[in-house]
Amino acid sequence: MKKFALIGKPLGHSKSASIHQAAYEQMDIQASYQSMETAEDQVKEIIDRIRADEIAGLNVTIPHKVAVMAFLDEIDEDAKAIGAVNTIKKVGNRVIGYNTDAEGFKESLLDKLKAASVKQKKILVIGAGGAARAIVHILAKDGAILSLTNRTHQKAETLAGMSPFDVNVITKADAEKTLEQFDIVINTTSVGMSLANDELPLQLTFLHRETLVCDLIYNPLETVLLKEARMKGNKTLNGVGMLVNQAALAIELWTGQKPDRGIMETTLLNEAK
Repeated sequence: MKKFALIGKPLGHSKSASIHQAAYEQMDIQASYQSMETAEDQVKEIIDRIRADEIAGLNVTIPHKVAVMAFLDEIDEDAKAIGAVNTIKKVGNRVIGYNTDAEGFKESLLDKLKAASVKQKKILVIGAGGAARAIVHILAKDGAILSLTNRTHQKAETLAGMSPFDVNVITKADAEKTLEQFDIVINTTSVGMSLANDELPLQLTFLHRETLVCDLIYNPLETVLLKEARMKGNKTLNGVGMLVNQAALAIELWTGQKPDRGIMETTLLNEAK
């Protein structure tokens, strides 16, 4: 039986094991997927288990997406540009890191837009952490016109400076005032993860009726931001598609087979109820 695993800390909220297991069962692959809470000083030991063929494939989540890179033999071009790895596999004798988060979100977004590309789409990204960096990279690479805003302006400037693409940095106040010019707004921050807090990452007063509002959060399924946008009549996109897609892309990297994303999504939504 092949062993796959997720490392990170904490992992109590993760739904990855369920959706992976559902995929393996449907594909008739004898495999297990385990969530392994991992401290920083244990990361190398886990990578060594991949080298020893004890683990066939590894997913990585917060806070180890950067730390694992030091122990890999090779890093995929997109993962290198993003500066984070979330999927690892062994090819021959080499342990290679990939990033399926970014592509997973892009596929989810294009599916919602019913489009082949985001070329020339004006997109506002809220946040300046690892998720924002992944989203900015993959969408700018696809030809989008990117603007970035963050509560701490300097962090947004730093992220934009790391990108090989042109990224316009604007203050939160200016983003709110010029909101109507954007085709897509994407929240990559954790604001909205708690429904007990009705804080918005950005005020939607000037939101254009046709703007698609996205949130990477999948639990809750509808954040305060998405609820507010929906009540204004806007289309919304939560983080379910990204989570399912990044997992499916990882499974494809490990097994060479495409899993049934519909079954994975149904499993996730049933757990989220």
